[in-house]
Amino acid sequence: MQQIVYILFCSDGTYYTGCTNNLDDLLKRHENGYVDSTKNKLPVQLVFHCTFIDKSKAFEFEKYLK
Repeated sequence: MQQIVYILFCSDGTYYTGCTNNLDDLLKRHENGYVDSTKNKLPVQLVFHCTFIDKSKAFEFEKYLK
């Protein structure tokens, strides 16, 4: 299953980086305040995403970005 590394721009001027296999669902969770790390930084805007076939490569890239 493919993994997506994504970056959100938050309303406080910070960026949030994460990894998921369902970007649409996760964006809805962020936008509705269900993700603790961003619920006090709404609204958020997707500024980058990249799809990986290899889950471990996706997590390596996420870690690199952080």
